[in-house]
Amino acid sequence: MINVTKRLLRLPGNAASSSGARDLVTRTLAQHGLMAPPAESSHGSSTPPSDSSQGLLKGSASDTQREPLSDSLRGSLSGSLRGSMPGSLSDSMPESMRGLVGNLPEFGLPSANASRRHVQIPEGAEFRQDIHACAAGSRAYRTYISSTADQGLTGLIVMLHGCTQNPEDFAIGTDMNAWAEKGRFVVVYPQQSRGDNAQSCWNWFSRADQQRDRGEPAILAGMTRKVMAEHGVLPQHTFVAGLSAGAAMAVILGETYPDVFAAVGAHSGLPFGAARDVPSAFAAMAGNGTDTAGNVPGARRPRVPTIVFHGAADTTVHPSNGDRIARQAVCGESQQSVMRELRGSVSGRAYTRQLSSGVDGSCELEYWMVDGLGHAWSGGQPGGSYTDGKGPDASAEMVRFFFERNAAE
Repeated sequence: MINVTKRLLRLPGNAASSSGARDLVTRTLAQHGLMAPPAESSHGSSTPPSDSSQGLLKGSASDTQREPLSDSLRGSLSGSLRGSMPGSLSDSMPESMRGLVGNLPEFGLPSANASRRHVQIPEGAEFRQDIHACAAGSRAYRTYISSTADQGLTGLIVMLHGCTQNPEDFAIGTDMNAWAEKGRFVVVYPQQSRGDNAQSCWNWFSRADQQRDRGEPAILAGMTRKVMAEHGVLPQHTFVAGLSAGAAMAVILGETYPDVFAAVGAHSGLPFGAARDVPSAFAAMAGNGTDTAGNVPGARRPRVPTIVFHGAADTTVHPSNGDRIARQAVCGESQQSVMRELRGSVSGRAYTRQLSSGVDGSCELEYWMVDGLGHAWSGGQPGGSYTDGKGPDASAEMVRFFFERNAAE
C-alpha cells in the first residue's frame, strides 16, 4: 500500500465528520492538481509549482476564479480517487468521504494556469509560435532565435516548463533567452495542453509517456528534430532541460532519445521510471519511490550526461529524487568514474556540487544540492513564477555544462 495514499485517505474511523471528509477531498484534489493547497515558502522564492500529480496553483482557492468541473476531468478524478486505488482502501473509506467523491459535480474548482506574460526581446530577435503534430499527438511551442543567430548558431536547448506554467512564464523566470543572446543558440519552449493535463503538467508518471515513439516523448522529440532541421543543428549540440514535471520529462527524453539529446538538465525533478500512475507518483514525490538506478531499459549503455539541481528544502519533490537522478546518470556500462565533491556558497547560500567524470575525463554528471532552496528555479528572475533569485544560477550552470562539450570538440 502506498504510504502517501494512506495518509491522504486515513480518517478516524466511523466518527469522521462531513467537514473533515470535505477537507480531505480538498487536499486530495490539491494532490491531483485541481485545487490550491497551502502555500510553501522558500527564502525569497514564490510558491513552488508541483509536479504532474500535484500541480499546485499560484493562488489560493479564494483568490482564483472558480469554474465547474468538466465531465472528462470529473471522470478522471473519480477514477483516480476510486478506481486507481486498491479496492480494500476504497471500500474502507468512510461513507461521508465516498459521498463527497460521488458528488464531485458540486465541487467548484479554480482555474489553473499562470497568466500569459509579455516577453521582451531585443531588436533582431524572434520569438516564434508554432504547433508540431505527429501520430502521437500535437503540442504548441515557441522558439527563440537570438539577434546574434546570423553570426552562426552553436546549438539548441529545449526548455520544459513546470506545472501551471507556460512558455512565456518559463522564459522570463529562467532568463534563458538572455543566455541564448550571449551563446547564439536556439531555445524551444514546448507547451503542455490543458486538454492533456488539467494543470499543464507533463505526464511523466504515465507509462504511455515514458516510452520511445509513444506519447509525449515522441511529440517532443519530433518537435525538436523539426527545429533542428530548420536551423541546421546537430544532435551533439542539442540539449533538454526542465523544472519539476518538466525535469522529469527531460530525464525521460534523455533515456528514450539519446540520439536526439546530447545532455539533460533536471531541476527539482524525478528519475526515469519513478512512477507508473498517480498513487506511485505521490510516493515518488514524497521520497518513497523505488530506486530505479540500474533497472531501467538501456541501463548498461553509457548514460546521457546530466546536470541536476535540487533544493535541500524542497517539500514538493523530495531531495532524494535528485540523488536518484544522479545515480541513474552514472550507472553506465563500465560504471567506472571519478567522483569529486566541491562546496561553496552564493549570496550566503551554501551548496554541494558533485562531479562525476568518465575515464576519458569527460564530465558525466554534475549534481548541485542547494541549501535553503525550495521547489523553485535557482537563480531565477522575479518576473517569472516559481523562482528563487538568491542562486546559484541554474540557467548559467546548465548552459555552461551543455556547451563546454562543444568547446571540447
